[in-house]
Amino acid sequence: MEKTALLIIDMQNDFCLSGAPFAVKGALQVVPQIKKALAVYRRKDLPVVHVVRRYRADGLDVEITRLQAFREKGGAFIAGTKGAQIIEELKPVKGEYVVIKRRWSAFFQTELDLLLGRLGVNHIVLTGVQTPNCIRSTVWDGNSLDYQVTVLSDGTGAADPAVHTANLFDMQNIGINLLTVDELVNCLEEYPRLG
Repeated sequence: MEKTALLIIDMQNDFCLSGAPFAVKGALQVVPQIKKALAVYRRKDLPVVHVVRRYRADGLDVEITRLQAFREKGGAFIAGTKGAQIIEELKPVKGEYVVIKRRWSAFFQTELDLLLGRLGVNHIVLTGVQTPNCIRSTVWDGNSLDYQVTVLSDGTGAADPAVHTANLFDMQNIGINLLTVDELVNCLEEYPRLG
């Protein structure tokens, strides 16, 4: 079996908490599923990568499509703020990696590909928010970089369930593997140790 890594994308306070500047409706609903996937990766001692957004306070590095909202909301995902932190339920533990991104894809101008290569990973499993944006962009780039890509259908979420479903359908149609968290856990439990 491939060496797999779990990527947890954008599960930060500024995306997940009610009333946060860029709150994704329903983001907290996927947390229990992500915790299940995270638990099996930790138990199997498999790589876990927390992918987070971080911006400069002046917004100089914010993507153009989000810049106006960033300014109107008084900023978000700024290093050192509570909003930029990973939600309490999914905080990284020793040995887990944190990759900082400034665009939709976890691969775009980050060290993620280098990190995964050094770890010998060729299969990435994606969780987090939001399906049509950061999940989808990471899927496309991961596929282009020849990773085997799996998206956890119930471990990812979007503000609109119909948009979530449509994006999963579209990704599956290009050959991306979709699993539920329980299916992933069952698959991983079949192997005494991976990697």
